[in-house]
Amino acid sequence: MSQDQLLAKPLNLQDQQQQSLAMHLLKLVLNCLNFDFIGNSADESADDLCTVQIPANWRTIFLEPETLDLFFDLYHSLPPMLSQLALSCLVQFASTRRSLFSNPERAKYLGNLIKGVKRILENPQGLSDPSNYHEFCRFLARLKTNYQLGELVMVKEYPEVIRLIANFTITSLQHWEFAPNSVHYLLTLWQRMVASVPFVKSTEPHLLDTYAPEITKAYITSRLESVPVVVRDGLEDPLDDTATVFQQLEQLCTVSRCEYEKTCTLLVQLFDQNARNYQKLLHSSSRNPLELTVQEGRLAWLVYFVGTVVGGRLTYTSTDEHDAMDGELSCRVFQLISLLDAQLPRSSNEKVELAILWFLDQFRKTYVGDQLQRTSKVYARMSEVLGITDDSHVLETFVAKIVTNLKYWGRCEPVISRTLQFLNDLSVGYILLKKLVKIDAVKFMLQTHTSKHFPFLGVNDNYSLSDLRCRTTFYTALTRLLMVDLGEDEDEFENFMLPLTVSFETLTQIFNNSFKQEEAKRMLIGLARDLRGIAFALNTKTSYTMLFDWIYPSYLTVLQRAIELWYREPACTTPILKLMAELMQNRSQRLNFDVSSPNGILLFREASKMICTYGNQILSLGTLSKDQVYPLKLKGISICYSALKSALCGNYVSFGVFKLYGDNHFDNVLQAFVKMLLSVSHSDLLQYRKLSQSYYPLLECLTQDHMSFITSLEPNVLIYILTSVSEGLTALDTIVSSSCCASLDYIVTYLFKHIAKEGKKPLRCKEISQEGQRLLHFMQQNPEVLPQMMSILMNTIIFEDCRNQWSVSRPLLGLILLNEKYFSELRASLITSQPDSKQEVLNQCFRNLMEGVEQNLLVKNRDRFTQNMSVFRRDMADALRNEGAAEPSSLDMMS
Repeated sequence: MSQDQLLAKPLNLQDQQQQSLAMHLLKLVLNCLNFDFIGNSADESADDLCTVQIPANWRTIFLEPETLDLFFDLYHSLPPMLSQLALSCLVQFASTRRSLFSNPERAKYLGNLIKGVKRILENPQGLSDPSNYHEFCRFLARLKTNYQLGELVMVKEYPEVIRLIANFTITSLQHWEFAPNSVHYLLTLWQRMVASVPFVKSTEPHLLDTYAPEITKAYITSRLESVPVVVRDGLEDPLDDTATVFQQLEQLCTVSRCEYEKTCTLLVQLFDQNARNYQKLLHSSSRNPLELTVQEGRLAWLVYFVGTVVGGRLTYTSTDEHDAMDGELSCRVFQLISLLDAQLPRSSNEKVELAILWFLDQFRKTYVGDQLQRTSKVYARMSEVLGITDDSHVLETFVAKIVTNLKYWGRCEPVISRTLQFLNDLSVGYILLKKLVKIDAVKFMLQTHTSKHFPFLGVNDNYSLSDLRCRTTFYTALTRLLMVDLGEDEDEFENFMLPLTVSFETLTQIFNNSFKQEEAKRMLIGLARDLRGIAFALNTKTSYTMLFDWIYPSYLTVLQRAIELWYREPACTTPILKLMAELMQNRSQRLNFDVSSPNGILLFREASKMICTYGNQILSLGTLSKDQVYPLKLKGISICYSALKSALCGNYVSFGVFKLYGDNHFDNVLQAFVKMLLSVSHSDLLQYRKLSQSYYPLLECLTQDHMSFITSLEPNVLIYILTSVSEGLTALDTIVSSSCCASLDYIVTYLFKHIAKEGKKPLRCKEISQEGQRLLHFMQQNPEVLPQMMSILMNTIIFEDCRNQWSVSRPLLGLILLNEKYFSELRASLITSQPDSKQEVLNQCFRNLMEGVEQNLLVKNRDRFTQNMSVFRRDMADALRNEGAAEPSSLDMMS
């Protein structure tokens, strides 16, 4: 049965065969339209950016208007279970690549799509089904994704269709509890339509100045009307889903700036009305808690809306009058902040506070910064009402709000976390920092950052261990502020560190005397997080040296002791290990100590002790369950590997010194690396992203600079490492696959150079020859290792979407030169699997790959080979794609 017959002959839903046939036909069409025709591996999650690359020989089918009519007719005639598939096909039809049509053809095709949209909206019965509704919203969004506003307005039915779409959107927004995921597509449509207005050259009216304010009004009023329903009926509050709220507000910000005067007038009216009602309730002797909650919920939404429209200034053309309107709205929020802060700590509302922080951040992005013109009209009204005349005064208000939140909201992690993120964002940018450090409240924070003034820094049992995480952000921002005028003033640094000094001294006494384990643990976790934040912000050699002199050796000893005691508790070990990993980072060359300083070696020795202690202790845990293996073991190992990698690549330690003077710290940490590695399965290495992204770059460092260590490993360890490299070559994560290619390249190059030197046999290379001989002997004992990797790389080059082509080319040349016989077999295997007509073309491809590549000259030939390989990939793809070519699944001959 064809799809035309489905319409001509009514479908009998009781007939299971007919229903199944219709469903499979539609799924077949949908799968054809979803096929990745050009192999671009599009991210399916990026639904709004998709373009269907229809083959050119399908063009005639798409030019026939009956094709689109067929699927619109199927949607109207089929039941929901099948009609949603018809809509899914139409979504793909709307996404057809523009280059398939000429301009007149594209206009005609778009006209047919718009006619179909009009028909659906005029007969909306089918949209009551959630699946149909969702697919139709996607369909509308795709129209603007693939067609320009200038093209849409030229369609005859555009005025009527944009009216219908606006009414449909308004109705959807008013039903706020229904399908928020579908609303995303409607807001995407309007956002892109409004954003295109400045670029429309057509004389036809786009009518967005009529409908965009109505969309904005519908969103605002529907959310305000939802509050009493949520509070009264105990429903799930949309404000609790901050990810969805933020996403929708970011879409709304562009729409709201179209005919901004209307939106501003509406918000001023609603804000004043709700603020008056809220004040009456606050001053009422018999305040109703339910009514108070409703008013606070409405105010939270209104503050979000003000922040949204203010942030919209960056996305849409604005005038001085618009800036003045922003000032009018912002005044009301700043007044609300004063009103709410005056109620603390007696009365507070978390949702309103989070909304205020959203507004402050949007105002910061829009009106506070290095590029802001001082004459901005936003400050005209704010100057009259609040005395805020420029961004310096606004910064004072920001900091006062931050200090208030840190003082009174210590037990509310969401508010504290968002407040500290706001402080952190403020502390980025030199000009802002220079202004901030002049503010008295900032000076107060720099001098009195203790739990007495900021309760969230406390370590009592009222706070969970996870609440301590935000301390890192706090100290990063504070240290940036400290750095502005610090220079080489060690006394000022000591004064800043005084609260931490007191805590460490107390901790030392606890360890030495009455050991209160829980108190010590909490204090140590907090200190480790504080110090990590400080270390992250110290990006100069002078300031980092001050921190090192402060922490070494006494306080590092305390951290070492904690690792010994609490290695079973990742809540304690993770912050300490992360602190050590941060201390090992040579960011901005901050660890390049003076030539007379031993600090680099001393720091590495401490890191070595900690990694060895943790590694030995963690291995004593034995076998762990699947749900425990990462938090209790693999996470700590990954941090240790990151720290070791930073040390090996930091260029602030001469590792040859350790062997020269009989110091075993370097050897010990390498042995700890091996022991921890062998306790991890190959599947876990690739399954856990953080572990793979720390292990493989570390291995790259070891193969680059420490091949003597690699060659000294036992055969079983070498097999393990090379197997991990082999499996990582095909990893989807380019960090992993590129590191594997680099590691393999260093190993192959080392082996190649050794073989080349063996022929010359100079006496002075005797020791090097012994190291190389061990590796050569291992490869001779395991002859399948390198050919197997060559096979993997050749498969990647020929058959896969190779995203790191340069990285793959580097080891491949060495593998070919070391295994010429096997390479010839691979080439023959591929060529003979193809039809005779293709074999000469493929032969020429392989000849071109090795053209200009001289035997026994690896380093000299690398760049030439990389260039050849780029051409080789293209020519092979063309040859294997042509009709008549067989499709070999792989080149693996090892089996």
